[in-house]
Amino acid sequence: MTLTTGAGLLNTAARLSFFPKSHHHYPLLFSNSPSLRFSPTSLISSPTSFASLPARLSLSFHASTMADAPDAGMDAVQRRLMFEDECILVDENDHVVGHDTKYNCHLMEKIESENLLHRAFSVFLFNSKNELLLQQRSATKVTFPLVWTNTCCSHPLYRESELIDENSLGVRNAAQRKLLDELGIPAEDVPVDQFIPLGRILYKAPSDGKWGEHELDYLLFTVRDVNVHPNPDEVADIKYVNQEQLKELLRKADAGEEGLKLSPWFRLVVDNFLFKWWDNVEKGTIKEAADMKTIHRLT
Repeated sequence: MTLTTGAGLLNTAARLSFFPKSHHHYPLLFSNSPSLRFSPTSLISSPTSFASLPARLSLSFHASTMADAPDAGMDAVQRRLMFEDECILVDENDHVVGHDTKYNCHLMEKIESENLLHRAFSVFLFNSKNELLLQQRSATKVTFPLVWTNTCCSHPLYRESELIDENSLGVRNAAQRKLLDELGIPAEDVPVDQFIPLGRILYKAPSDGKWGEHELDYLLFTVRDVNVHPNPDEVADIKYVNQEQLKELLRKADAGEEGLKLSPWFRLVVDNFLFKWWDNVEKGTIKEAADMKTIHRLT
């Protein structure tokens, strides 16, 4: 609609003013904010004010909606992943029973009340020097921000390519995808047939009062020299460590030095499996350590 006269503008403004005050869009038209304030007379004296009205309404509505939304302080990238990604729900024997958002799968309230358990993976990538690549999770991560952990930890999603159970192919496809997303490692540097599934663990771990993990986690090992370009939305820092350097990190974490913290799933793997499997890596016998029949229930 095109308005060409002051009277037309005045009538339009008057009609807007009759919207109920509970309406989400329009109370902001007459806000006390200088950037949003206008009146029928200002519309007549400055017709360009009305031209910018749709943009102002959109901005105001978006700001109001985000401010009122749950978890409004959540990082935008993490918010998108939390609500768009659908995790694979499984029972304690790793049979697929459904799917739900990443958001719901990590709410401790739902984990406890509905016993939501989702499939996950943890990648342990070693270079040709048999050093393990670690990452420190970004400060904007919803669960376990700024903790140090293994190379990459995430979830296969509820999509055809990541639901393939045969030889854990779906999980391996997801690992290749996420290594690119988090660490910028090209797919050609980590072929899916080079991931060796060594075992599965089932664990539960709170992150804070609201968030946590309840995962059936596939442990994937690979030995590759790769190009790494960390995504700052996901990763705060990276480092390669040998066995002695990792033991020193463990000592510092246990002593509370330097504020250093480790993810609970990484610590469970370290305490139960990692060093003996690392010996297999160094001997070139890692495939001999694989046991995908057992689900280790760890606490």
